Amino acid sequence: MNTQTVLRLLQSVQENICTALEVEEGEARVVADEWQSKLGTGKSRVLKNGAVFEQAGVNFSHVKGRAMPASATAHRPELAGALFEAMGVSLVIHPRNPYVPTSQVHVRFFIAYLGGTAPVRLLVGDSVFVPFYP
Repeated sequence: MNTQTVLRLLQSVQENICTALEVEEGEARVVADEWQSKLGTGKSRVLKNGAVFEQAGVNFSHVKGRAMPASATAHRPELAGALFEAMGVSLVIHPRNPYVPTSQVHVRFFIAYLGGTAPVRLLVGDSVFVPFYP
């Protein structure tokens, strides 16, 4: 899968999740804030004060850098110093119902460019559900 395909897929994931949140919510709407920095671009999307969700954030980012961070190369030292590209979607959803857990999901796609060899691609993700006990 090439980088542009993954980029479009992750942007589509963000859009689909936001649409589903609005359908479930009924009245409240997701507000988008596009941002740009020297490393890349992104779109933060937040739904606040809904009847179902107290707050829900679904964020997309696409950044590039000159050297992989040390935390990313701790288990892959051969990637130290490599140019990189990273993109992903992160969401945090706080429901109003105290018996429904807060959820966090993160999906990231990293590409390390090691001059002269094929790029190294890594797809990582995690999810956390935090119970609330009233």
